[in-house]
Amino acid sequence: MSREPVQTTSVAIVTGASQGIGRATALRLARDFSAVVLAARNKDDFQKTAAAIDAAGAESLICALDLREPRSAEILVNSTLDRFGRIDALLNIAGAVPQIDLFEMTDAQWEDGIALKLHGARRLTAQAWNALKASNGSVVLISGTAALDPKPAFAAVAAINAAIITLAKAFAEQGIKDGVQVNSVVPGAVLTGRRQAFFEKWAPVHHLTVEEALKKFPEEAGIARFGKPEEIADLMAYLVSPAAKWMTGTSVRMDGGEIKGI
Repeated sequence: MSREPVQTTSVAIVTGASQGIGRATALRLARDFSAVVLAARNKDDFQKTAAAIDAAGAESLICALDLREPRSAEILVNSTLDRFGRIDALLNIAGAVPQIDLFEMTDAQWEDGIALKLHGARRLTAQAWNALKASNGSVVLISGTAALDPKPAFAAVAAINAAIITLAKAFAEQGIKDGVQVNSVVPGAVLTGRRQAFFEKWAPVHHLTVEEALKKFPEEAGIARFGKPEEIADLMAYLVSPAAKWMTGTSVRMDGGEIKGI
């Protein structure tokens, strides 16, 4: 039996909230929203993140689920509405896609990336749409610079991220009619825990220390440094704030100048 929703003034859902950009975004939104719903497969850091949100004065709700599963979107939205009665912002951040060469990726690997990042975001946005209409809410989908500069080693990342930008644009067009703001964010090389772990494995194979590898990559990418998850989180918070309400259907790049084209 559903309990009576808690009276809240603003509620944000953040997917991929257990680590990296998702966790940083959830923590950042605790300053602006009265409740933040945390969704991810990995439960390891949930309690710590939830405690930090509560300490910031917002209320947290943990939803451990796999967005590759078709029913997960319905479960997440219903859990949010049962607890809080509304949804004001949806930030689709879940969905790391592995770096595997174009000619080596299996169909299963392609499909796994599509199921989580693309279909997960599509299903969840569609499932939350009526609640977002009711609140004149905001949606952000996360892409990546590989969409704009595809390489063979990042084929799946590029294809799926390009699809995310297109999907956001399509939702935004409907959102103009329905009063829902939709944008996408295109982050560059952000030093998350996952990227750090990658370089810890990559560096010895290339006869480098981890420190040397972390210095070498930005230099080769033509940027001054890696980005920080908190910097992307600040951008996310702006996009779902009243200050950005007229901004919709836009893909915002934050990459330290990595993409050289206009």
